[in-house]
Amino acid sequence: MKIVEEFPREVEVLDPVFIEMSDGIRLAARIWLPKDARERPVPAILEYLPYRRRDGTAERDALTHPYFAGHGYASVRVDMRGAGDSEGVLLGEYLRQEQDDALEIIDWIAAQAWCAGTVGMIGISWGGFNGLQIAARRPPALKAVVSICSTDDRYADDIHYMGGCLLNDTPAWNGYMFSINTTPPDPRVVGDNRWKELWVERLRGSGLWLEDWLAHQRRDDFYKHGSVCENFADIEAAVYAVGGWADGYSNAVFRLLAGLRSPCKGLVGPWAHKYPHFAEPGPAIGFLQECLRWWDHWLKGRDTGIMDEPQLRCWIEDPAPPRTHYRERPGRWVAEASWPSPRITSRVLHLGKGVLGDARGATVPLTIDSPATVGMMAGQWCPHGLDPDLPGDQRLEAGGSLVFDTDPLGESVDILGAPVVSLELASDKPVAMVAACLSEVLPDGAATRVSYGLLNLTHRDSHEHPEPLEPGRTYRVKLQLNEAGHRFAAGNRIRLTLSTAYWPIVWPSPEKATLTVTAGESTLALPVRPESDGDAALRPFEEPEAAAPLDATVHVRPDFEWTFVHDMVSGKVTQHQKFDEGRITYNEHDGWTVASTHDEFISVHPDDPLSASLDITWTERFSRDAWEVTSTTRTKMTCSLTHFHLEASLEARHGDEVVHAQQWRRDIPRDLV
Repeated sequence: MKIVEEFPREVEVLDPVFIEMSDGIRLAARIWLPKDARERPVPAILEYLPYRRRDGTAERDALTHPYFAGHGYASVRVDMRGAGDSEGVLLGEYLRQEQDDALEIIDWIAAQAWCAGTVGMIGISWGGFNGLQIAARRPPALKAVVSICSTDDRYADDIHYMGGCLLNDTPAWNGYMFSINTTPPDPRVVGDNRWKELWVERLRGSGLWLEDWLAHQRRDDFYKHGSVCENFADIEAAVYAVGGWADGYSNAVFRLLAGLRSPCKGLVGPWAHKYPHFAEPGPAIGFLQECLRWWDHWLKGRDTGIMDEPQLRCWIEDPAPPRTHYRERPGRWVAEASWPSPRITSRVLHLGKGVLGDARGATVPLTIDSPATVGMMAGQWCPHGLDPDLPGDQRLEAGGSLVFDTDPLGESVDILGAPVVSLELASDKPVAMVAACLSEVLPDGAATRVSYGLLNLTHRDSHEHPEPLEPGRTYRVKLQLNEAGHRFAAGNRIRLTLSTAYWPIVWPSPEKATLTVTAGESTLALPVRPESDGDAALRPFEEPEAAAPLDATVHVRPDFEWTFVHDMVSGKVTQHQKFDEGRITYNEHDGWTVASTHDEFISVHPDDPLSASLDITWTERFSRDAWEVTSTTRTKMTCSLTHFHLEASLEARHGDEVVHAQQWRRDIPRDLV
């Protein structure tokens, strides 16, 4: 990546800047500004997050925001209420209060002497979510959004549920937010006599968010709030939706393109959950330059040509051996003028006895009762790509799955879009799930996952109104897999596998279920994309650029461990992930030093879904000279046939003083999950 140190306009940094809300709460901001902006006002770009601007996102902020400012924008990074150096308490995700505060922030920005009156929003993940959600509130100054790795549907495609199945990322994500909500403001920013009061207010007030997430196991009003798909017409601002095939959030790009009435573009690369100018798997692109083309068009009224280009641009991945980490993924850029594309056709393959073919075969019942450990090679639900968190060789899953293979392909097949599996099946239990994985089998037998999908079969007709299965009854169900862009090469085989478990991605069903799938009556539909002469003529992306890296001293480098242990005596299998985020001093913040670790254990017995358990501990440490605070949070989750059982604890210390300690115990009924 090229580091740019000189820009068209000289940049100054304002931090802290406090923005007062109508209820008196002050939110902390950092602003990168062209030095002459008060004489030559500029549009503004807002990023609005709960992740602590002065340490949590400081590394990526340093690469990104000065770059925008140097090209004639005020780049504004705001800590949400209850986060970083902002006052108040953060009580949950995507709350109405969060949106209300954002509307006031945008009004404040637009009224500043250095602002030309137009505002854009950019963000990845949470910041991508709220960019869409705030656009749906229609603040007059907000003209355009860049939403990266986000979703329009908080139930269908977020970190809590997938296909009505409970993602293990739900308690794991709680562990992260539980921990970050215990972190203190900087005394030198908020005042030596004020910081502890603000910190204790957070410690006592934020709560255990997992309790809320488990109390809502179906798509009710809790998840409809903040899901802009409820009414796409609410959004009038222009939207650039960006995702990556390795990420957990790429599906939303395609729904936004199909649903939004406002101007919209889509971009999907090979990337995991990172900004595309430094994401892996590569190739990374000149994403900041691409953003400038977007901002210059929508915020400055310049003709950059960006809206004359195809609406959707995607990376079609070439075959590659299965690996849990890629620096780069081979492939090529392609484009579609609009989405859905009339050029995409459906190729229907029929499930036979162990085969997948164009011709429908005999009607044959096939049964599957997977070990609860099928899914160990699935990787993370939402990979970040910098650690080995991508799916591994799918051959290791085949023994616990129904397997359907094509013959070796006579010619290559490109897909772009969502594969769809239609199944005729029956279950012997009232609650069951099915996981479908699409893979490419290489000549040596190695299998690389291309896409997958999950369905809690009680949600077969509706995520809002699930219904138990009638054991023994035959149902027709449809399962849409994640969107994919991939080339299956001539000589390789296409494989579909079906299983009744996908651990540790999802929590297991309450009982081991046997599914009977009717071959001859079940199909896989592939979204086949023909070659296009226009692909070769696409404007190439520029090479990645960024501003100068963060001024920081690394005392302990980050370290990552990920193991599976199979206890040969008890039979239990445990996934252990240990993250040491390192220890770093932020030199521009007077020696502010941060360290963070977390330890996560997820266990299950292959034959006992009720043995499932999760135990995750986070420790945060902040210091400067002799001043030090620490917090330790722990979340444990187990289950019975009828309930999820939660235990949690929090202890926060200022030096040797225990400032706050709290424990939780909750039993939450299972709702057909």
